[in-house]
Amino acid sequence: MKEANFLQSALVYLAAATVCVPLASRYRLGSVLGYLAAGCVIGPHGLGLVSDPEATLHFAEFGVVLMLFAIGLELDPAHLWTMRRPVFRGGGLQMLTAALPLSVVVYFLGMSWQASLVVGLALALSSTAVVMQTMSERGLTNVPVGKLSFSILLFQDIAAIPLLAIVPLLAAAQSTSQGTPWWPAARAFLAIFGVVVVGRYVTRPIMRVIAKTGLREVFTAFALLLVFGIAWLMSSVGVSMALGSFLAGVLLASSEYRHALESDIAPFKGLLMGLFFMAVGMSIDFGLLSSQPGTILALVLGYQGLKALSLFVVSRFIGVGKKDRLRFAALMAQGGEFAFVVFGVARGVRLLPGAWDAMLTLAVALSMALTPLLLIVNEYYSAKMSCQASEDDPIESEEAPVIIAGFGRFGQIVGRLLFASGIKATVLDFDPDQIELLRRFDFKVYYGDATRLDLLTAAQAARARLLVVAIDEQEASLRLVDAVREHFPHLQIVARARNVTHWAELRTRGVTVVERETFESALVLGRRALETLGLERYEAMEKTRVFRRHNLKMLEDMLPFFHDEARRTELARSGRAQLESQMAKEVHAQGHPSHESWMNDEEGEATAS
Repeated sequence: MKEANFLQSALVYLAAATVCVPLASRYRLGSVLGYLAAGCVIGPHGLGLVSDPEATLHFAEFGVVLMLFAIGLELDPAHLWTMRRPVFRGGGLQMLTAALPLSVVVYFLGMSWQASLVVGLALALSSTAVVMQTMSERGLTNVPVGKLSFSILLFQDIAAIPLLAIVPLLAAAQSTSQGTPWWPAARAFLAIFGVVVVGRYVTRPIMRVIAKTGLREVFTAFALLLVFGIAWLMSSVGVSMALGSFLAGVLLASSEYRHALESDIAPFKGLLMGLFFMAVGMSIDFGLLSSQPGTILALVLGYQGLKALSLFVVSRFIGVGKKDRLRFAALMAQGGEFAFVVFGVARGVRLLPGAWDAMLTLAVALSMALTPLLLIVNEYYSAKMSCQASEDDPIESEEAPVIIAGFGRFGQIVGRLLFASGIKATVLDFDPDQIELLRRFDFKVYYGDATRLDLLTAAQAARARLLVVAIDEQEASLRLVDAVREHFPHLQIVARARNVTHWAELRTRGVTVVERETFESALVLGRRALETLGLERYEAMEKTRVFRRHNLKMLEDMLPFFHDEARRTELARSGRAQLESQMAKEVHAQGHPSHESWMNDEEGEATAS
């Protein structure tokens, strides 16, 4: 019976998302609003297909956990330290300017000062899930307003810990119960210390052992075990699961397995985030909304109005461009998922009256649903007023412009030349031992199969300028080129070819810069051999140049007929005869009869292809 209920619920969720999300995206409302609408339709206040949205919400919170883990993977500790000013200065200023007026208004509505303080701080929090998803869909993640929004969200996630800790203390001030408030704080500190130790010293050796097995599903299982294990540890000591997963992500941000972890959890993150938004939609109590529409409407508009005003005011002091301030306010004006948690804790310790708990929860859920609509209104207003992005707010990107696929004996030379020239590169390689060796020399090299589309996406192929294909396996390199041509057509490609057949396959795929891995080095060695035999240096260089020109011309002539075996063989024989004749004339003067053997290896590739 339970299995039938599980399957029925899964079908309901998937069907609702499949119908509502594409419709919302089609009308440019964003996927968040589509998921919220789907939750409203199937929830207990809609068609009643799902009767327990709270249980779904608790389970779907793992989507937020995975999202913050993925965000943490993008921030190594050094980068996080450089963000300390916008995080703590900007985030602290936003929390203060938003929480103060909200607390004062709630206090005059009849709450105690303790409850007013908790409500004001909880409502000052914005939704990391809604904001990050919306910014990703609208391409705002790497622009200045997006980076500042992320900094403030990061501070809010950190601030959620002391906020949850002070709720029982404030409740205790109104009761006679006594406790040991230092013990929960000590447990939280020990849990965070344990996460730091595990993330910094334990996970990397384990991932290296798992990577050696070559079993991707085991690596995925370990990634989920790591995230959910940390979430469980943090939850058991009363600390935010999301913050714990974020901390773990930060500790692994400098790991060579970062992109592999990110790409492996991405499907689960997307599904659980969608489920989270649906659960929020299901929690909207339309019965309460219909019974007290004026009160709820005034609460939502007043709350979001005050918060948007405080955000607009503070935006000028934290570096938001003048023409981005309305967008910033619209983006951050909603309530956050942590508000549900705070209100739940406050309800449990009897700090928040029951009627207020229901109304505030409804107001936060409605504010989340209004965020995409507010952004649409802001975009319409901005377009109407011809407000374009300011020139002093250019799009900034710290992503590496080059991706090197394969960091073996060939890719290393290319990468070291680029690094020595001051050009950043994201390196993808599948050999754990090679990665461990290179990591000791401070190379930014990451574990993963470069032919996987999800890994290329995680490596920011959409924003990179150049892909260097240096994979050993020929078929894998061709699959990589095909995938990049289909999904990232803007990305320029330079490739290494193992032999003539590989060279031709790459050229027929439109790769114009292809170098055979042994050809140029063999030419250099041949030139040195001629010099050793007594030729002047300039004469040896000229003979080498002539040989190179004829060889490349022969291959280019053969390329249009590469898949025509008879024609290709004829051209190869013709080209070989011309080269043999030319080289025989040039070398005969030195009396060396074995020149034919010098061409066998390279020219043999052409005839064998």
